[in-house]
Amino acid sequence: MSTPSAAAPSEPTSAVAPAADHGAVPAGAPRRWGALGPVGLVLAGGVSVQFGGALAVSLMPRAGALGVVTLRLLAAALVLLLICRPRVRGHSRTDWGTVVVFGITMAAMNGLFYQAVARIPLGPAVTLEVLGPLALSVLASRRAVNLIWAGLAVTGVFLLGGGGFSSLDPIGVAFALGAGAMWAAYIVFSARTGRRFPQADGLALAMAVAAVLFLPLGIAESGPKLLDPTTVALGSAVAILSSVLPYTLELLALRRLPASIFAILMSLEPAVAATAGFLVLQQALSATEAAAIALVITASMGAVRTQVGRGKAGVAGN
Repeated sequence: MSTPSAAAPSEPTSAVAPAADHGAVPAGAPRRWGALGPVGLVLAGGVSVQFGGALAVSLMPRAGALGVVTLRLLAAALVLLLICRPRVRGHSRTDWGTVVVFGITMAAMNGLFYQAVARIPLGPAVTLEVLGPLALSVLASRRAVNLIWAGLAVTGVFLLGGGGFSSLDPIGVAFALGAGAMWAAYIVFSARTGRRFPQADGLALAMAVAAVLFLPLGIAESGPKLLDPTTVALGSAVAILSSVLPYTLELLALRRLPASIFAILMSLEPAVAATAGFLVLQQALSATEAAAIALVITASMGAVRTQVGRGKAGVAGN
Protein backbone atom coordinates (compact mmCIF):
# COMPACT_ATOMS: atom_id res chain seq x y z
CA MET A 1 0.00 0.00 0.00
CA SER A 2 1.55 3.23 -1.14
CA THR A 3 0.60 5.82 1.43
CA PRO A 4 2.73 8.94 1.88
CA SER A 5 2.00 9.11 5.59
CA ALA A 6 3.19 5.57 6.04
CA ALA A 7 6.14 5.84 3.75
CA ALA A 8 7.66 8.78 5.57
CA PRO A 9 6.45 8.85 9.15
CA SER A 10 9.47 10.83 10.28
CA GLU A 11 8.93 13.63 7.75
CA PRO A 12 6.01 15.82 8.85
CA THR A 13 6.87 18.39 6.19
CA SER A 14 5.65 16.03 3.48
CA ALA A 15 2.06 16.74 4.46
CA VAL A 16 2.38 20.36 3.33
CA ALA A 17 5.08 20.17 0.70
CA PRO A 18 3.00 21.97 -2.00
CA ALA A 19 2.67 25.01 0.25
CA ALA A 20 6.42 25.61 -0.02
CA ASP A 21 5.89 27.05 -3.51
CA HIS A 22 4.29 30.14 -1.98
CA GLY A 23 7.48 30.99 -0.14
CA ALA A 24 5.67 32.32 2.94
CA VAL A 25 4.99 29.27 5.08
CA PRO A 26 5.51 29.92 8.81
CA ALA A 27 8.23 27.89 10.48
CA GLY A 28 5.69 26.04 12.62
CA ALA A 29 3.32 25.13 9.78
CA PRO A 30 4.84 21.76 8.84
CA ARG A 31 4.65 20.45 12.38
CA ARG A 32 1.23 21.93 12.91
CA TRP A 33 -0.13 20.02 9.92
CA GLY A 34 1.84 16.99 11.03
CA ALA A 35 -0.14 17.08 14.29
CA LEU A 36 -3.53 17.71 12.67
CA GLY A 37 -3.13 15.09 9.93
CA PRO A 38 -3.30 12.05 12.25
CA VAL A 39 -6.35 13.53 13.96
CA GLY A 40 -8.19 13.59 10.64
CA LEU A 41 -7.23 9.97 10.05
CA VAL A 42 -8.63 8.94 13.43
CA LEU A 43 -11.92 10.80 12.86
CA ALA A 44 -12.37 9.31 9.38
CA GLY A 45 -11.75 5.86 10.80
CA GLY A 46 -14.34 6.43 13.52
CA VAL A 47 -17.04 7.41 11.03
CA SER A 48 -16.29 4.38 8.86
CA VAL A 49 -16.34 1.87 11.71
CA GLN A 50 -19.66 3.08 13.14
CA PHE A 51 -21.53 2.87 9.84
CA GLY A 52 -19.92 -0.51 9.28
CA GLY A 53 -21.14 -1.56 12.72
CA ALA A 54 -24.71 -0.60 11.85
CA LEU A 55 -24.49 -2.79 8.74
CA ALA A 56 -23.02 -5.65 10.77
CA VAL A 57 -25.94 -5.60 13.23
CA SER A 58 -28.37 -5.98 10.33
CA LEU A 59 -26.34 -8.96 9.07
CA MET A 60 -26.43 -10.92 12.34
CA PRO A 61 -29.81 -12.59 11.72
CA ARG A 62 -28.35 -14.11 8.56
CA ALA A 63 -24.96 -15.29 9.84
CA GLY A 64 -24.86 -14.96 13.64
CA ALA A 65 -22.44 -12.86 15.67
CA LEU A 66 -19.45 -15.19 15.27
CA GLY A 67 -20.23 -15.66 11.59
CA VAL A 68 -20.24 -11.90 11.00
CA VAL A 69 -16.87 -11.55 12.74
CA THR A 70 -15.46 -14.39 10.65
CA LEU A 71 -16.62 -12.83 7.38
CA ARG A 72 -15.35 -9.43 8.47
CA LEU A 73 -11.88 -10.70 9.38
CA LEU A 74 -11.51 -13.00 6.36
CA ALA A 75 -12.56 -10.38 3.82
CA ALA A 76 -10.39 -7.72 5.48
CA ALA A 77 -7.38 -10.06 5.55
CA LEU A 78 -7.74 -10.93 1.87
CA VAL A 79 -8.08 -7.27 0.83
CA LEU A 80 -5.10 -6.14 2.90
CA LEU A 81 -2.88 -9.03 1.81
CA LEU A 82 -3.65 -8.34 -1.86
CA ILE A 83 -3.07 -4.60 -1.54
CA CYS A 84 -0.05 -4.60 0.75
CA ARG A 85 1.67 -7.84 -0.35
CA PRO A 86 3.70 -7.87 2.88
CA ARG A 87 7.12 -9.49 3.03
CA VAL A 88 7.23 -12.57 5.25
CA ARG A 89 11.01 -12.83 5.32
CA GLY A 90 13.56 -10.64 7.03
CA HIS A 91 11.60 -10.06 10.24
CA SER A 92 12.90 -10.82 13.70
CA ARG A 93 11.24 -13.11 16.23
CA THR A 94 10.19 -10.03 18.18
CA ASP A 95 8.57 -8.59 15.05
CA TRP A 96 6.54 -11.76 14.53
CA GLY A 97 5.63 -11.93 18.21
CA THR A 98 4.29 -8.38 18.04
CA VAL A 99 2.19 -9.03 14.93
CA VAL A 100 0.79 -12.29 16.33
CA VAL A 101 -0.27 -10.62 19.58
CA PHE A 102 -1.78 -7.78 17.52
CA GLY A 103 -3.78 -10.35 15.55
CA ILE A 104 -4.97 -12.09 18.71
CA THR A 105 -6.02 -8.71 20.11
CA MET A 106 -8.03 -7.86 16.99
CA ALA A 107 -9.76 -11.25 16.99
CA ALA A 108 -10.69 -10.91 20.67
CA MET A 109 -11.83 -7.29 20.33
CA ASN A 110 -14.13 -8.09 17.40
CA GLY A 111 -15.48 -11.30 18.91
CA LEU A 112 -16.28 -9.77 22.28
CA PHE A 113 -17.89 -6.66 20.79
CA TYR A 114 -20.22 -8.57 18.48
CA GLN A 115 -21.20 -10.87 21.32
CA ALA A 116 -22.07 -7.69 23.24
CA VAL A 117 -24.23 -6.11 20.52
CA ALA A 118 -26.05 -9.44 20.14
CA ARG A 119 -27.28 -8.93 23.74
CA ILE A 120 -27.46 -5.17 24.37
CA PRO A 121 -28.19 -2.15 22.14
CA LEU A 122 -25.40 -0.76 19.96
CA GLY A 123 -25.20 2.62 21.72
CA PRO A 124 -24.61 1.30 25.25
CA ALA A 125 -22.23 -1.35 23.86
CA VAL A 126 -20.06 1.30 22.18
CA THR A 127 -20.30 3.49 25.27
CA LEU A 128 -19.02 0.70 27.53
CA GLU A 129 -16.36 -0.37 25.05
CA VAL A 130 -14.88 3.11 24.82
CA LEU A 131 -14.06 3.03 28.54
CA GLY A 132 -11.03 0.88 27.67
CA PRO A 133 -9.28 3.54 25.57
CA LEU A 134 -10.26 6.20 28.09
CA ALA A 135 -8.64 4.21 30.89
CA LEU A 136 -5.54 3.91 28.71
CA SER A 137 -5.47 7.67 28.22
CA VAL A 138 -5.33 8.20 31.98
CA LEU A 139 -2.64 5.56 32.49
CA ALA A 140 -0.48 6.57 29.53
CA SER A 141 -0.72 10.34 29.83
CA ARG A 142 2.19 12.30 31.24
CA ARG A 143 0.41 15.66 31.25
CA ALA A 144 -2.09 16.66 33.93
CA VAL A 145 -4.36 18.45 31.45
CA ASN A 146 -5.12 15.15 29.70
CA LEU A 147 -6.71 13.91 32.92
CA ILE A 148 -9.20 16.77 32.63
CA TRP A 149 -10.10 15.85 29.05
CA ALA A 150 -10.43 12.19 30.05
CA GLY A 151 -12.73 13.15 32.93
CA LEU A 152 -14.96 15.18 30.62
CA ALA A 153 -15.08 12.32 28.15
CA VAL A 154 -16.00 9.80 30.85
CA THR A 155 -18.83 12.08 32.00
CA GLY A 156 -20.13 12.32 28.46
CA VAL A 157 -19.86 8.57 27.96
CA PHE A 158 -21.98 7.85 31.03
CA LEU A 159 -24.54 10.48 30.06
CA LEU A 160 -24.78 8.92 26.63
CA GLY A 161 -25.42 5.59 28.32
CA GLY A 162 -28.35 7.09 30.23
CA GLY A 163 -26.39 7.53 33.45
CA GLY A 164 -26.30 3.82 34.24
CA PHE A 165 -26.38 0.33 32.79
CA SER A 166 -28.24 -1.66 35.47
CA SER A 167 -31.09 -2.55 33.09
CA LEU A 168 -28.79 -4.21 30.57
CA ASP A 169 -27.98 -7.90 30.20
CA PRO A 170 -24.98 -8.39 32.55
CA ILE A 171 -23.36 -10.86 30.15
CA GLY A 172 -23.63 -8.32 27.34
CA VAL A 173 -22.12 -5.67 29.61
CA ALA A 174 -19.23 -8.01 30.48
CA PHE A 175 -18.59 -8.68 26.79
CA ALA A 176 -18.59 -4.93 26.04
CA LEU A 177 -16.15 -4.20 28.88
CA GLY A 178 -13.93 -7.04 27.68
CA ALA A 179 -14.01 -5.56 24.18
CA GLY A 180 -12.95 -2.23 25.71
CA ALA A 181 -9.96 -3.87 27.38
CA MET A 182 -8.99 -5.43 24.06
CA TRP A 183 -9.44 -2.05 22.35
CA ALA A 184 -6.89 -0.55 24.74
CA ALA A 185 -4.51 -3.42 23.96
CA TYR A 186 -5.19 -2.90 20.25
CA ILE A 187 -4.03 0.73 20.54
CA VAL A 188 -0.76 -0.34 22.16
CA PHE A 189 0.04 -3.17 19.72
CA SER A 190 -1.12 -1.23 16.67
CA ALA A 191 1.47 1.43 17.52
CA ARG A 192 4.17 -1.20 18.08
CA THR A 193 3.31 -2.97 14.84
CA GLY A 194 3.38 0.30 12.92
CA ARG A 195 6.91 0.96 14.17
CA ARG A 196 8.20 -2.51 13.26
CA PHE A 197 6.61 -3.01 9.83
CA PRO A 198 6.61 -0.65 6.81
CA GLN A 199 3.37 0.95 5.64
CA ALA A 200 0.43 -1.35 6.51
CA ASP A 201 2.30 -4.66 6.16
CA GLY A 202 2.03 -5.49 9.84
CA LEU A 203 -1.69 -4.78 9.82
CA ALA A 204 -2.23 -7.15 6.89
CA LEU A 205 -0.29 -9.94 8.59
CA ALA A 206 -2.09 -9.38 11.91
CA MET A 207 -5.47 -9.43 10.18
CA ALA A 208 -4.56 -12.77 8.61
CA VAL A 209 -3.66 -14.13 12.05
CA ALA A 210 -7.01 -12.91 13.44
CA ALA A 211 -8.95 -14.47 10.54
CA VAL A 212 -7.26 -17.86 10.92
CA LEU A 213 -7.91 -17.87 14.66
CA PHE A 214 -11.59 -16.99 14.28
CA LEU A 215 -12.44 -19.23 11.31
CA PRO A 216 -13.21 -22.37 13.38
CA LEU A 217 -15.61 -20.39 15.60
CA GLY A 218 -17.48 -18.96 12.63
CA ILE A 219 -17.78 -22.35 10.96
CA ALA A 220 -19.02 -23.93 14.19
CA GLU A 221 -21.79 -21.34 14.60
CA SER A 222 -22.84 -20.57 11.02
CA GLY A 223 -21.50 -23.37 8.78
CA PRO A 224 -22.86 -23.16 5.20
CA LYS A 225 -24.51 -19.79 5.88
CA LEU A 226 -21.06 -18.25 5.41
CA LEU A 227 -21.12 -19.31 1.72
CA ASP A 228 -24.38 -17.53 0.85
CA PRO A 229 -23.52 -14.92 -1.86
CA THR A 230 -25.59 -12.14 -0.28
CA THR A 231 -24.12 -12.82 3.14
CA VAL A 232 -20.60 -12.84 1.70
CA ALA A 233 -21.22 -9.53 -0.09
CA LEU A 234 -22.60 -7.85 3.04
CA GLY A 235 -19.79 -9.30 5.15
CA SER A 236 -17.24 -7.91 2.71
CA ALA A 237 -18.83 -4.46 2.96
CA VAL A 238 -18.64 -4.70 6.76
CA ALA A 239 -14.97 -5.67 6.45
CA ILE A 240 -14.14 -2.62 4.34
CA LEU A 241 -16.04 -0.17 6.54
CA SER A 242 -15.25 -1.68 9.94
CA SER A 243 -11.78 -3.15 9.48
CA VAL A 244 -9.78 -2.23 6.37
CA LEU A 245 -10.37 1.53 6.38
CA PRO A 246 -10.42 2.31 10.12
CA TYR A 247 -7.56 -0.03 11.12
CA THR A 248 -5.33 1.27 8.35
CA LEU A 249 -6.09 4.91 9.15
CA GLU A 250 -5.58 4.37 12.87
CA LEU A 251 -2.30 2.49 12.37
CA LEU A 252 -0.95 5.35 10.25
CA ALA A 253 -2.20 7.93 12.77
CA LEU A 254 -0.52 6.17 15.71
CA ARG A 255 2.87 6.65 14.05
CA ARG A 256 2.59 10.37 14.79
CA LEU A 257 -0.02 10.63 17.53
CA PRO A 258 0.69 9.76 21.21
CA ALA A 259 -1.35 6.83 22.53
CA SER A 260 -2.90 9.00 25.27
CA ILE A 261 -4.25 11.56 22.75
CA PHE A 262 -5.44 8.79 20.41
CA ALA A 263 -7.30 7.11 23.28
CA ILE A 264 -9.17 10.29 24.18
CA LEU A 265 -10.12 10.80 20.52
CA MET A 266 -11.68 7.35 20.65
CA SER A 267 -14.27 8.84 23.01
CA LEU A 268 -15.87 10.28 19.88
CA GLU A 269 -17.09 6.80 18.95
CA PRO A 270 -20.37 6.97 20.97
CA ALA A 271 -21.10 10.38 19.45
CA VAL A 272 -20.48 9.08 15.94
CA ALA A 273 -22.63 6.03 16.71
CA ALA A 274 -25.49 8.29 17.84
CA THR A 275 -25.16 10.32 14.64
CA ALA A 276 -25.17 7.17 12.51
CA GLY A 277 -28.27 5.98 14.37
CA PHE A 278 -30.02 9.27 13.63
CA LEU A 279 -29.10 9.26 9.93
CA VAL A 280 -29.58 5.55 9.22
CA LEU A 281 -32.20 4.50 11.76
CA GLN A 282 -33.98 7.87 12.33
CA GLN A 283 -33.27 7.69 16.07
CA ALA A 284 -33.89 11.12 17.64
CA LEU A 285 -31.49 12.45 20.29
CA SER A 286 -32.73 13.48 23.73
CA ALA A 287 -31.43 16.60 25.47
CA THR A 288 -29.27 14.43 27.74
CA GLU A 289 -27.78 12.59 24.79
CA ALA A 290 -27.06 15.88 23.01
CA ALA A 291 -25.32 17.20 26.14
CA ALA A 292 -23.30 13.99 26.35
CA ILE A 293 -22.16 14.34 22.76
CA ALA A 294 -21.17 17.96 23.42
CA LEU A 295 -19.04 16.88 26.40
CA VAL A 296 -17.33 14.14 24.41
CA ILE A 297 -16.58 16.46 21.50
CA THR A 298 -15.25 19.11 23.91
CA ALA A 299 -12.92 16.55 25.47
CA SER A 300 -11.70 15.38 22.09
CA MET A 301 -11.14 18.91 20.79
CA GLY A 302 -9.31 19.76 24.00
CA ALA A 303 -7.02 16.78 23.46
CA VAL A 304 -6.32 17.93 19.91
CA ARG A 305 -5.54 21.48 21.02
CA THR A 306 -3.21 20.16 23.70
CA GLN A 307 -1.35 18.08 21.12
CA VAL A 308 -1.09 20.97 18.63
CA GLY A 309 0.02 23.35 21.38
CA ARG A 310 2.69 20.90 22.45
CA GLY A 311 3.97 20.74 18.85
CA LYS A 312 4.12 24.55 18.64
CA ALA A 313 6.00 24.72 21.93
CA GLY A 314 8.52 22.22 20.59
CA VAL A 315 9.07 24.37 17.48
CA ALA A 316 9.46 27.54 19.56
CA GLY A 317 12.03 25.86 21.77
CA ASN A 318 14.28 24.90 18.84
